[in-house]
Amino acid sequence: TGIRERRYVPQGGDVATSDLALAASQRALADAGVEAKDIDCIIVGTLSPDIFFPGVGVFLQRKLGIADKTSCPCYDIRQQCSAFLYGLQMADAFIKSGMYKRVLLVGAEIHSHSLDFSTRGRDIMVLFGDGAGAMVLGPSASDDPRSGVVYTKVAADGSGSEYLYINMFDIRKAPYLQLDWRDRERNQDMYPQMDGKRVYVRAVREMNLATQRALAETGFTWDDIDWFVPHQANLRINEQVAALAKIPAEKCLHTIQFFGNTTAATVPLTIDHWRQAGKVKKGDRVLSTVFGSGFTWGAAIFTV
Repeated sequence: TGIRERRYVPQGGDVATSDLALAASQRALADAGVEAKDIDCIIVGTLSPDIFFPGVGVFLQRKLGIADKTSCPCYDIRQQCSAFLYGLQMADAFIKSGMYKRVLLVGAEIHSHSLDFSTRGRDIMVLFGDGAGAMVLGPSASDDPRSGVVYTKVAADGSGSEYLYINMFDIRKAPYLQLDWRDRERNQDMYPQMDGKRVYVRAVREMNLATQRALAETGFTWDDIDWFVPHQANLRINEQVAALAKIPAEKCLHTIQFFGNTTAATVPLTIDHWRQAGKVKKGDRVLSTVFGSGFTWGAAIFTV
């Protein structure tokens, strides 16, 4: 998988997904020179909300101290590993239409509270870490049609929805979950399930095709792209995608070795990690591609 380290929040129950989202948002706002009260839309991608409902967005709004100041809309989206690019497409459309001016886009996850740490769950448990990343998007004046968010395209194929899932809240059941800790079959529903081979094959295919399509539809070549940022699920997937799409190795950015798979957070987390390291710079053009359960996938080209 390429994973050497993972990060988990403390296990005492004091840290929620919205707390990670808050920390990432505060850093993004400071980096952008924008105050929280200037945000007029919040989009949060997560599969691990604080509670079943309401979503993380309203908790984040409150923790930012703007709930009673802006009444800004708060969207929670559930596209798992593809959520950040789905959210990027939404934010781009909102801004271009003039509906909102400043959008706070966040991917945040706490996986460690929902993993099976027994031998039964090791194939999935080893992949996931906790983390969050955020971006502030807004209009900018430029004569360059290749600046800003240049391209987004996302897609889904629901026929793959049962190859990576968690069955904990099944609305057909009453109650949602009946647990007997002595019955391993019954308590399995509370943990993620995955058909790894099917996910791997489809991820390589769709991420490769999405990458090729993004270049073809924009007319860009790899000479025009500074960095390739794939979703960080498995280093072998990313290496296979890079080989098939003929992506120069020096342009591929990875953080899975440090953080594991942080699902909705991987794209902004990877960009920020390498920005702090001095590798990614303001104005650099990124091509990002993602794949997640559902199945969902997509690609985007944008400047940092």
